[in-house]
Formats: sequence, C-alpha cells, structure tokens
Amino acid sequence: MSVDGWKSVLVLGGIRSGKSGYAESLVADTPAVRYVATGAVDPADPEWLARVEAHRDRRPSRWSTDEVAGHPARLIEVIGAARADETLLVDDLGGWVTGLLDPAHQPADDRATIDELAAAVRTSAARLVLVSPEVGLALVPATPVGRAFADALGVTNQAVAGVCDTVVLVVAGQPVRIRSAARVVPAGTVPAATVERPADTPAEPATVVAGPAEPATAAPGPAEPATAAAEPAATRATLAPPPITPGMTLPMPAERVRTAAVERLDTLDQPGAGFGGLARVIGFAAATQDTPTPRPWQSVRVVLVHGDHDGGVAAGDSPQESARRADQARSGDGALARLAAAAGADVTVVDAPVAGPIEAGPALTADEVEAALTAGWTVARQAADAGVSAILLAACGAGAAGAAAAVLAATTGAEPAAVLGRVVGPGARIDDAAWMSRCAAVRDALHRTRRGTRGAHDVLAEYGGGDIALATGLLLGATAHRIPVLLDGPVGVAAALVSRDLAGQARHWCLLPDHGRHPTIRHAADVLGLTPVVDLRLDLGEGTGALAALPLLRNALTLAGDLSGHPGVGDDDADLDEDGDSGDDTFEVTPFVEPEPAGPGPTDGVPTR
Repeated sequence: MSVDGWKSVLVLGGIRSGKSGYAESLVADTPAVRYVATGAVDPADPEWLARVEAHRDRRPSRWSTDEVAGHPARLIEVIGAARADETLLVDDLGGWVTGLLDPAHQPADDRATIDELAAAVRTSAARLVLVSPEVGLALVPATPVGRAFADALGVTNQAVAGVCDTVVLVVAGQPVRIRSAARVVPAGTVPAATVERPADTPAEPATVVAGPAEPATAAPGPAEPATAAAEPAATRATLAPPPITPGMTLPMPAERVRTAAVERLDTLDQPGAGFGGLARVIGFAAATQDTPTPRPWQSVRVVLVHGDHDGGVAAGDSPQESARRADQARSGDGALARLAAAAGADVTVVDAPVAGPIEAGPALTADEVEAALTAGWTVARQAADAGVSAILLAACGAGAAGAAAAVLAATTGAEPAAVLGRVVGPGARIDDAAWMSRCAAVRDALHRTRRGTRGAHDVLAEYGGGDIALATGLLLGATAHRIPVLLDGPVGVAAALVSRDLAGQARHWCLLPDHGRHPTIRHAADVLGLTPVVDLRLDLGEGTGALAALPLLRNALTLAGDLSGHPGVGDDDADLDEDGDSGDDTFEVTPFVEPEPAGPGPTDGVPTR
C-alpha cells in the first residue's frame, strides 16, 4: 500500500507492528530526509543499544538526524521551523510523551504543550511523517505512571490525527488507511481558490472568487497581492480537496463524548433544573471538540456566499441589491457586519458564479460545479489554517432562496409552493406576484428534469447554482478539518441536503441556531434532523439570526465549563468508560517512581533513534 498526495501522515501501530518500517518506506525515494529521534538511550542497557544501532543501520546515509530526546519544546521548534522543501520523519511520539511527563519538566500544562505540537504540525510548511504507538489495545495500565503515559499518548494521538491529512494504522505489518490524503498542489501553482485581503485585515482572507470556467480567479487586494493562505505560496504548499464524489469518508463527531458532556451537566452546581435547550449546544460542541468540557468558540468566521441566479427564481430580487449587501459586508457596514463585529467574528465574502435560469436549462455546467465545490473546500481549508474554531455560513444573492427551495423540492419531493418563503421587498412589502413567478420557475425546472438523474452533482448543476455548490464544498471541507458549521439561511440548509449524498457525516457537524420560521429552512431542518436552538424570528438577512444567538451559545459553553461540581453530587463511584477512566479524556501527571528492571520502555518495542 502507498499513500499518494500526502503532506502530513500519522502512522500508528502497536509494538513490533512494522509502523516504523512502513513510515520509512513512505520517504524512501526522497533525496534528503531529516530523521527526528525522540527516544532516550540508556548506556547501561546493551540490548536496547543494539536495537538503536539496528534502527540506524537501515536508514540511508543521506538522511540527517536530529536528537530531541527529553526536550518536548525542541520537537515543536523543529517542526515549526522546517522549510517547505524539507521532509521530516518523527519517530516516535511515544518518546516525546515520555519526555513530556518527565519530572524535570513538571509542573507544566501538558495539554497546552500537546496543543502546541498539533498546531505546529498543522501549520508546518514541510512534509511530515509522524510515527506513534497506538493506545487502547490492551488492559488499562496497573501503575499511576503507566496510566498517565497512556492518557497523555492517547490525547497526543487524537490531537495530531486531527490535523494530519492522512492517518494510517499498521497491524501485523499491514497498513490500513483510516484517513485519506488530500491532493497536494505544489507551491507556486494557482490553487482552487485565492484570497483577496482588504487593507485593514492583512492576516485574514476576505474574498474568494470561483470563476465560471475555471476553479478560481484572483484579483490583487488593495494592500498586497492575492495569496492562497495566510503564508506566502513560496513557503507553504496549498492542499486542494480530493475528488468530491458520493461516498466520501469524512470524520464523525465523538458521539460518546456528546453523551458524557450532557450527563455531566446534571452534576454541576446549578440552582435550577439545568441548561434546557442549551444542553444540546453543549453536547454538539463537546462532540465536535472531542471533550466533555468543550470550550466556547473564540475564533468564529462568517462566510458570506454571494451568488446571483437568473430567471424566475430571482423574481422580486435585484442583483444590484445583493451586490450592495456583499459590499457592505466587505466594508464592515450593514446588519451582518455590525453583528459580526459585536460578536468578535471576522467576515469572509465569497463570490460564486451567476447561475442560469433553471426553468430553461441547467444552472451551471459540470465544470462550474466542480470549480465551485473546490473553491468552497478551499475556504474551509483556509479557515483551518487560520485556527478558526467555528464557521457561520450565510449567503446573499438574487434568487438564492428560490434556488434553495428548488434543491429542497428535488431532493425531498416537497411541494414547491409549500417550501417557498414569501417575497419581501423594500419597506417590508409582500410581493405575491414575485412569489408566484418563483413557484412557476421551480415547477418548470422539476418538470424539465423529471426523467433525469438526481445525484448530488446533478442537483447542483440543474438547480443549485454556484452559491449552493460552493456552500456544499465548504461544508465538506469543514467536516474534513473538523470545524463545526452554524447554518443560517436557505442556502446553507440546501447545501447540507446535497452534502448527504457526498458524505453523510457532514450534517453531524452542523448546528442550526434559528430557522426564523422560514418554510425552506424548517422543512430542510426536519429532513436533516436539526433542531433550532432559539426562535428569534429575525429577518435581517442570512447570518444575522445565528450571529444574534452566538453570544448566548458562547455563554452556555463558558458556564458549563466554569461551574464546579455540586457538593451533593458525588462522582467518586462513577463507572469507568470504554477508555478505562471516568469519561474525561484529560489526564493527571503523577511523579515517576523507582524505575522497573531494564527492558523496552513505554514508547515501543522498536527503538526510536
């Protein structure tokens, strides 16, 4: 088995599983490799020294070696400082954890150090192969030292796996890929989407343009040239998505942790009956963060997809008005931008290609659909690179609501008249004639395609247009990078419906703060199994309802994390979960006791130098 198109690979395996040999095979043809050794050598142990020598002898002489044993911060520095033209092989993370728990480095915030390692892996410009022992394949260790090591290594493996684009488990010498790699676009090439930065936000992406005939177009920003991410293309490779096809395998939130987080709320020191409907938000955040004590979303990015539609679905809408709303968001004006500023969220405006009239023919060509999906994935990847903890998906565009209703009708069989919202013009004037025109256009489109197929790509091409296709790619990319998405508006729920046929996991990363009683959103939410958290009935444009609710959601997460346990509710006798602990994946460092007789250490049976 080989892994193609990878930039960062985590190779897991048990003792003598063959994981180190497999990791070395991945870089066997690389001219120069930096081998980063994490394990310490005991000069008094000849058998261990022989293992180390055998390990060294099988490595090519052209490889260089970095010794980082006993210095946890040194590995983070090496990975962070590596250049784009370098390849690093780290063997292994078990040795790094051993150094992390060494009394010489205590007291320390070990979870923070693990997070720093994961951040270094995620942002590294180099190609990385990281080897680590898998945990949880044997009994819970009998000693405090063993339990501390297993807990810390498990947390480390989860954190690093979450930021690597490929994860492989080696069992009895047989590699099993458990996460696929994204295709690597070499540095200097034009990525699937590029970013224009406004002068006042030099470090954050602001506009992504998905052109109708090619993956993306770019225009230089007012302050500096357009780039694909927060770092120059010359120093960082940009990952494009794998082929977006039905049956993609993407990660799922940790459902076991969701349950544990909600059950934990009953043990907190609270005067009343509990968090009510906000418990669902805490469970969602816990599952997506894989911890029973989730943190509030500190870095939230509002992605406003701007894409117009021609034809009857845009009756009552004005492309000039939608362009004005998008410009407002770019300049920090208007309801959306002001609410975002109040919530401490940044706004990214994404321009999608104009869709054709669906009553007369397809909204997009197949190539335009692929370009929009790729651009959406790229927006999610850029959010991950920037450390965004949650994405709020919104849209503005003439005919966007009508196109979303068409997608809903095509994918669920709903009656168009039942799911099309009222058309509201300037001055809150209800335009019934425009509503009837939209109904006619959607019904004509469904009649035109009645004998055709209705796969995800077909739905996007026939009815969805560039905005919904781009939003679909964003949802898939966010799922791949484990970023939760707050939906707000018809375009977002339409994209979630389409994403089911591409990767069923995507909807589990979506939260619906409010549906605003919009019929398209309400019907789609029922199909997707999404229950709104609040009922604000705001109608200030897509994204504003979720932004208005965001402080409330953050407060719930803050309170759930900060409240101490109730003195009358004990948890000393809590049942152990499947990890062998009480359900909380944090760990406690216990000072080392007298070493046991010589032999392979807790890192592995294979030496790491």
